[in-house]
Amino acid sequence: MSAHLDEPLQAHSVDLVFPLGGHRLPRDSAPLLSAALQRELPWLEHEPMAGIHPLKLVPGTGADALLSHRTRLLIRLPRSRLDEAVTLAGRPMELNGSTVTLGEPHPRELLPHRTLYAHAVAAEDDDESAFMQITQTVLDELQIRTQVICGKRHQHHWPAGTVTTFSLMLHGLTPPDSLRLQELGLGRHRLLGCGIFVPHKSAAAVGD
Repeated sequence: MSAHLDEPLQAHSVDLVFPLGGHRLPRDSAPLLSAALQRELPWLEHEPMAGIHPLKLVPGTGADALLSHRTRLLIRLPRSRLDEAVTLAGRPMELNGSTVTLGEPHPRELLPHRTLYAHAVAAEDDDESAFMQITQTVLDELQIRTQVICGKRHQHHWPAGTVTTFSLMLHGLTPPDSLRLQELGLGRHRLLGCGIFVPHKSAAAVGD
């Protein structure tokens, strides 16, 4: 982030936004997508600042979801990795029989909103109280003061095993802390869409 008080804050990381071309995807495509991207970008696994946002798919109950023309793949990366990541443009990826093609990307700056939301933060188990205690401990270690609101619990049956997650909202952040949390994320499995915070205007989403 910028060290000059007269300059706007700028994060060390950005979101690289790719249009997605294709017809359908497995509804829980996080492990397949993560594996495909790591095959194309082998350094992704070892980049601590990298994260893959959860895809926003057409709602439904079937195993597959229709791919909207508005669906985007967002990868959070350090600025120093952008030139390598843009080479994904035009590449087709096979995801369990479905083919998606990444379009030309553009970078999206991280913004220092006071309220941040993560759709899924990985927990050690399904105990919400223990999850909240661990979350508060991590925030204390980072010297970040914020109001923490825990949302719904979800279980994901991934090849690596069953992972319990909670949605999480953090409110009342300072601009520097907001950017720092977006850069660092929270918890494990960031390449599976966990622990990635985005700005949000309302606490309603925490129940999702």
